[in-house]
Amino acid sequence: MDEVGRGPLAGPVVSAAVILKDKAKLPGLNDSKKLSAKQRNTLFNLILDNCLDYSIAAVSHELVDECNVLHATRLANDLCISELSHKPDIAVIDGHDSQILDIPFITVVKGDFHIRSIAAASILAKVVRDAIMYRYAEEFPEYGFEKHVGYGTRLHRSCLAKHGICAIHRKSFQLLKHEDSNMW
Repeated sequence: MDEVGRGPLAGPVVSAAVILKDKAKLPGLNDSKKLSAKQRNTLFNLILDNCLDYSIAAVSHELVDECNVLHATRLANDLCISELSHKPDIAVIDGHDSQILDIPFITVVKGDFHIRSIAAASILAKVVRDAIMYRYAEEFPEYGFEKHVGYGTRLHRSCLAKHGICAIHRKSFQLLKHEDSNMW
């Protein structure tokens, strides 16, 4: 399992779980952050063709605000496990955070670099979260979500300064200049 979207100022947290086939052929598989969008999209379909099971869960920005981003990530991970048809004996999760799963789990720091199924999960989560943010870009064109997908880039912060927050911004995050002058 892996997640995407803990750090952005807007949008959901998305987790994915993947159970790869034993002899899955996934040339170029790597951590999603090390791949181009085109490579991720190509691998997305290859992963679906080469897995026994997968699930993807998104937790809204409202839930992030309500319970904090770490707990929202744990909820997304729990949803992923509950949605799998093939229940794993153990979950192998990127990172080091404790979880709320009903099955045993281990966490692996930089797991998306070392473990193929975690790398595959990182790609599924990234492609789905980016697609969600591209749809939001159509709804809120003045924020440039298609370029930064909600992360706190200079462009995004400039849009926030000009337009204020919109419906998908995480209100619990420090978003505006007056909240933290070190963020600008």
